[in-house]
Amino acid sequence: MRKSGIILTIIFLIILLITNINCAKRKSTGLRILVSPKAVVHSFWVSVKAGADSAGKELNVDVIWKGPKSETNIDNQISIIEDYINQRVDAIVIAATDSKALIPVIKRAVSENIPVITIDSGVDSDDPVSFIATDNILGANMAGRTLVNLIGGSGKVACIPFVPGSATSIWRETGFKEEINKYPNVELAAVQYSQSDVATAMAVTEDILTAFPDLAGIFAANEAGAIGASQALLARGLAGKVKLVAFDAASNEIEALKKNIIQALIVQNPFKMGYLGVKTAVDVINGKKTPKRIDTGVSVVTMENLYYEEIQKFLFPAGKTD
Repeated sequence: MRKSGIILTIIFLIILLITNINCAKRKSTGLRILVSPKAVVHSFWVSVKAGADSAGKELNVDVIWKGPKSETNIDNQISIIEDYINQRVDAIVIAATDSKALIPVIKRAVSENIPVITIDSGVDSDDPVSFIATDNILGANMAGRTLVNLIGGSGKVACIPFVPGSATSIWRETGFKEEINKYPNVELAAVQYSQSDVATAMAVTEDILTAFPDLAGIFAANEAGAIGASQALLARGLAGKVKLVAFDAASNEIEALKKNIIQALIVQNPFKMGYLGVKTAVDVINGKKTPKRIDTGVSVVTMENLYYEEIQKFLFPAGKTD
């Protein structure tokens, strides 16, 4: 009996030791990283958060998710960054609501030895250590080329960017115009901003359709613009007639693609942006050299390639499938 008791005690101690080792491995490093998106709504930002949280779990760091309620609330994002500088977070990952207005607060963070990484939408400054995003001009070039093909190489088109002053919006508008200008038989008839709001996007699309009843196509530069434009086209009975190309791949955008309301999506990888944002922040904290620019990729998705394995991986990097 004494021998079996000793054996049981040894087994118990071994189990306890293994448990303690695993707990030590899971123990937080104590690092706190603020991730501040341009907004906390829209599927795009939900995917960014999933990526950031995945990296935080993998690297045993505390990820703080805090952003303004809307992409137009620049002052609120500035206040959030100031608050977490005062709280002495170890790094800041930010998708800037404005390419100029965020510069002073980012400069303050860097001056206080808090590294800043920008994702999705950057600032006109070299202060951030890295910028992790889609090549938005390339993506918008692809959108323009796709829309021109859809309308047969001639006709009037409209562009619906989102927030003036947002670097991402500026780049997408610029890239689209750059591509459209290559085609002499295509006219850019209107540019109207959605303010990243579905109702506003629907209203400006209605205005454009009224002003240009012969409109052939629309480029909506983000999720809110895409959904608002889709609703306007449906209301007018023009779905499928006026071609619509849109950025992003929220579930309702994919449904609109399946119903031929949207003909093509310019798809980013928001999960990867969030993941690499946190990972890069940890690398910088640990003294590792990081690239100044990290391209997370972009792809054109249509009904022809929607179910291709490589497209499904791009649409659902976290493992979910359509």
